[in-house]
Amino acid sequence: MHVIPTAKTSSHLEVRKPRLWMPERVLFTPAALEESYGQKILERVESLNLPVEKLSRNRLTNLRGESDRETYNISKRTLAVVTAPPSSFKLSPIPPSADWQFHIAEGCPAHCQYCYLAGSLQGPPVIRVFANLPQILENLSAYLLPDKTTSFEVSCYTDPLGIEHLTGSLSECIRYFGTTENGHLRWVSKFDQVDELLDLPHNGHTRCRTSVNAAPVSSRFEGGTASVASRLQALRKLALPRTQGGGGYPVGLVIAPIMPIDNWTEHYTHLLDSMSEALDFECDLTFELISHRFTPGSKEVLQTWYPQSKLDMDEATRSVKRNKFGGTKYVYDADTMKKLRRFFEDEITKRFPQGRILYWT
Repeated sequence: MHVIPTAKTSSHLEVRKPRLWMPERVLFTPAALEESYGQKILERVESLNLPVEKLSRNRLTNLRGESDRETYNISKRTLAVVTAPPSSFKLSPIPPSADWQFHIAEGCPAHCQYCYLAGSLQGPPVIRVFANLPQILENLSAYLLPDKTTSFEVSCYTDPLGIEHLTGSLSECIRYFGTTENGHLRWVSKFDQVDELLDLPHNGHTRCRTSVNAAPVSSRFEGGTASVASRLQALRKLALPRTQGGGGYPVGLVIAPIMPIDNWTEHYTHLLDSMSEALDFECDLTFELISHRFTPGSKEVLQTWYPQSKLDMDEATRSVKRNKFGGTKYVYDADTMKKLRRFFEDEITKRFPQGRILYWT
C-alpha cells in the first residue's frame, strides 16, 4: 500500500475519490475475443460485473438513437472491444506533442464540451478499445531510432487513464517503453486513478501529464472527469520519488484549453498556485500551453452533442488560421494570444524555475 505525502490543497478546489467510468454495455467483436489480450480485457470487465455482449459479427450496430443527442448518450455509455484496423499501423507524426502518435483506443468517457475529438473520429462516439495491443506495440519498433530519443503520444484519440481500470492497456504501454533504449511514451488525462501505475518498471521512459484548467472552465465544460484538485494530487503521486511512495515518473501539466474568461488572470492565478502546492518538490516537469480553438466541423458536431452549451464559439470574435492542407481553425486574435502567452510564461517561470515550457499554441 502506498502512503503518499499529501500537499496542501487550496480551499477553492475539491479533492474527490478516484473517478471511475463504468459503461452500461460492453461489446466484444469475434475478432477481439480471438486475441489473447482481448481475453484479458474480458476477464477485467467480468470481474467488475459489467454486462458483456458477445457480438456475432465484427461490426458495431444499434448505437444510433432517434436524435444526435440520443446517439451521443448511447455511445458514451458503451465500451466496444474491437481490433485496430490495418491503417492504424501506419503511424503519423504529431508535432509539437511528439514524434509519432499511436492508438490503443478511440473515444473518451469524459464529456468535455470543447472536445477535440469532435469532427476527428467517424461515427457515433462509442469508446473503442483495441484488443490486438501486442501487435500495436510490436509495430512501434519500426519507428524507433537507434541513436536518437523517439517520442510517442498515446492520448490523441482517447483518455488512456479514464479506461485503464477496464483495459490495463496503459500499463502494458508503460512496461513496453521501459524496455526500449530510446523510446519515450507520453500520455495525458483528466482522470486520477493512478495507483496501479506507481510500481511499474517505466525506467524514466514515460511522461505522465495531467490536463488542467481554471475552475470556471473545468466546472462548466469538463463533465464526467475528476476534479482538478484530484488530478493534481494524482500527478503528485506519479512524480514523487519511489522512496516516498510515489511513481518516480517524469510528469507534465497541460493547461488547456486556455480561455480569456471574465477575470481570467485571477482564475488562472488560483490554478497556478494549486499546481505549485501539489508539486512542492523538485521533479522532471514540463508544461504545454494550448489556447482554445475550433474548426467549422468540430463546432457543428459539438453543437449536436451539447446543444445547451455556453461555450464561446463565435467566429466573428476569432482570427482564422489555415494549415498547409487548407483546413481552417478559429483562434483568438493576436493581441489576446500575446497577453495570454506572456501571462502564463511569466507566471510559470516564476513558480517553476526548473520546469520546461515545451510549446504555446
